[in-house]
Amino acid sequence: MILSRNMGEDRLSAAIRSLVDLVARLRGPGGCPWDARQTDDTLKVYLIEEAYEVLDAIEGSSPQEVCSELGDLLFQILFLARLAFERNEFDFADVVETITKKMIHRHPHVFGDVQVETAEDVASNWARIKQAEKGAPGDISASLQKVPSGSPALLRAHRMGERAAKIGFDWANADEVWTKVEEEMKEVRSAMADGDTAAMASELGDLLFTLTSLARHWGENAENLMRNANEKFLRRFEKMERRLTDSGIRLEDATPDQMNSSWEDIKEGEG
Repeated sequence: MILSRNMGEDRLSAAIRSLVDLVARLRGPGGCPWDARQTDDTLKVYLIEEAYEVLDAIEGSSPQEVCSELGDLLFQILFLARLAFERNEFDFADVVETITKKMIHRHPHVFGDVQVETAEDVASNWARIKQAEKGAPGDISASLQKVPSGSPALLRAHRMGERAAKIGFDWANADEVWTKVEEEMKEVRSAMADGDTAAMASELGDLLFTLTSLARHWGENAENLMRNANEKFLRRFEKMERRLTDSGIRLEDATPDQMNSSWEDIKEGEG
């Protein structure tokens, strides 16, 4: 076992045991009434929220915040494992043992004698191993359907595009995707010219989906790009408000020209 300088084996075991025991006490007699009422269904929203808070912490580049939010996410995982244990289904040790065995099996280039040259080779081998684990191949579309419907839409589009690409249903390169993007933009314009709002919405959706494929061909993930764009917009908006306020203009009183001028100055200043 490889441990960091500050994480001895005894300390790690004690820390995990302490948290497992804490969850058991919260759920047990004399514990917390709120925790005692929780179910898998009620915890789903907290699991998602905590995962997003981890993402925010990572993007904020604060190690202390990342550590804290990872703890919150781990707590949700332990809580769900506790509920399963109470139903005599599995416990947290099963969760850890299962993922350990799975990762060893899916990394034969590390724990076995398989040779790989690139990260792409690893991804391709991973997909083959996953399919073999599931037995009969079944319909290819089933693999797309298994991309969680609750995923953010851009992330889901990215994952479905990835899976379709693995069986050859994809554009050959980014230039071909760009040609499709231009085609979709023309269809949006045509729907706008016709004043057909339903077609406009449908065609705009097709355009967004195609843009996720363009990002994928550039080695990017549209979900990450959109998150970054959201943060950039927020940062520039805050700067615009401060700049206008410093010049004696309240944002709600500013004209569109004043806001646009300030916005462009901020963009230029950012390079």
